[in-house]
Parts: sequence; structure tokens; C-alpha cells
Amino acid sequence: MPDSTVFSLPSNHARLVQSPTAPSAALPTLEGLSIVDFHGFPAWKVETPLATAAISVFGGQLLSFIPKGGQDVLWLSPTAQPLPTPIRGGSPVCWPYFGRQGQGGDVPSHGFVRNVPWTLQSAQRDADGSVVLTLAPPVLENLDLRLRMQLRIGRTLEQRLTTENTGRQPVTFSQALHNYFRVSDAMQVSVSGLDGLTYLDKFENYAAARTQQGDWSLNDPRDPGRSDRIYTQAGGRYVLKDPGLKRSIEITTQGSRSLVAWNPGEAGAAKMADVGAGWRNYVCLEAANAGPDVITLAPGARHVLQQTLATRPL
Repeated sequence: MPDSTVFSLPSNHARLVQSPTAPSAALPTLEGLSIVDFHGFPAWKVETPLATAAISVFGGQLLSFIPKGGQDVLWLSPTAQPLPTPIRGGSPVCWPYFGRQGQGGDVPSHGFVRNVPWTLQSAQRDADGSVVLTLAPPVLENLDLRLRMQLRIGRTLEQRLTTENTGRQPVTFSQALHNYFRVSDAMQVSVSGLDGLTYLDKFENYAAARTQQGDWSLNDPRDPGRSDRIYTQAGGRYVLKDPGLKRSIEITTQGSRSLVAWNPGEAGAAKMADVGAGWRNYVCLEAANAGPDVITLAPGARHVLQQTLATRPL
């Protein structure tokens, strides 16, 4: 895999992790926007004629997206651990590295921003009733990257991560929107859009490149019931088909070169207090730049990773 920049722990990170999660700025005045307690987490709630959503102050994490007349697209663990443990479920923001790719053991898994309080910078309503939020994590000391996130909550959910290199040297980073999609039964769903793609398997220490045959599912005879794969040079449109919930979820990405497909399976989940039997209730399909698909930003340059989530009857 290509070399990533080795990031040191920002000097203000530990203090931020322990800081209060109440919003640090006044709530913009906008109909349908409020601060709520969402399953025990302080969150911004958005209600529109088209959908509702909840975004955690802690980690800037999308926790819920419910299209009008539908069910939640995302899974949130009913046994999620108290803060400041990262929240299991929703769509955690992994940045500026995925897992600990290219990093030492002295930094937290999945980056610096999923366990610090974020700020809601602006909110506006579009003509069609959609609500657009702009959020950002705090400035992290001795880190030459800045992150901003935009969410557009309407008939579909659009999420955009913009990374800017504010330093004087090129920076190479990895990232992911770590989506936990709610499903009726993880063993009964399938994903199209991956056929023929090359993937690297964490359970094989990413040692061998393999080729996907047909749709992805957890019923792979070679490795039934679990998955931890990075699909490289991925196409950017995937469809999660869920016959139990009689719906499909379409994931369309831009600025994302890879897709991560993850579920720990029964044995792996049994070791995780915030998953357990819940492993059958979700699959993770993550819009990412990870594995060999890293991003190098020149000084002053920006990169945008975007995903759009849409549901359809099946």
C-alpha cells in the first residue's frame, strides 16, 4: 500500500475528547431545526416535509435518516457505550486516516474527529424543503488539514466531506464515511455494483488481491457470516437489496476510490459490547479512500468526498 502521512496526536485532542458535548454555538434559527437528546446523545434534529435526520454533536455523526413514510436507513446500536466512547452506528466520520492505516499505535482508531464535539456553522432551507447543514470539528493543533462537512437532508441524503491542506507540504491521508445500514437480516441482503472489482481482505492481512464474483453478501462460502474488505477502484454506485424490509438503498459516491464492506459476524460481534446479537441488524458499506486508494493534497488544495443515499421500494 502507498505511504500515508504519519500523523501525531494533536496536542489539544485529549482535552477535546473530554470536553462537554453541548453545542458551543447558538442554534441557527430555522424551522424544523432543534437540539434534542437522541437515544442519550445530544444531537441536532432536522425535520423537513421530505425526511427527518439526527446528527450527534459528538463526532458530527449522522445517527438517523428517515425518508418520509419510510424506515430509518441507518442502524444505531441499542447498547452504544457512554460518551466519550465512539458511538456505534449511524455514519461515523473516519478522518484523516481509516482504521490505523499508515499510523502507529499511539493514535485512536479511525482518526481524530469522531470523538470530539463538532460545531454547526450554518443551516438553510432550500426551495424544495430540503435543509442544508454545514458542520466542522474543532481545529486540531499541529495538524495541517481542515475538515468541513455538509449535509443536505431531503428526499435523499447528501453528505460531503471537504478536506483542505492549510500547510506548506503535501499531505497523504485516508478517510471513510463508515455507514451502518439498517437491514432486516444481514445474512439475507446483497449488494450490486461490486461484480468484477478487486478487493483486499483484512482477514488475509490484505496480502492477496481477489476478484468479486457477482453480488456481495455474507453468504460467501469462502468466509460465511463476516466481511472486512476494501474494494479498490470502485465504481461509485452500489445498491443494497433488502427483501425483508422490501427496500433497496442506493449509495452513489464521488471522490471515493474505494468501498469498505464490513460486518464482524457472530463470533466477532460477541466480543463487542455495543454489537453482540446486533450484527444481524446492519451491514457497513463505507464510502472511502483507503487501502491503496489514498489521497495526496498539495498545499492549498482541497478534496471532496461525497455520498448520496436514496431508498426505493423493492
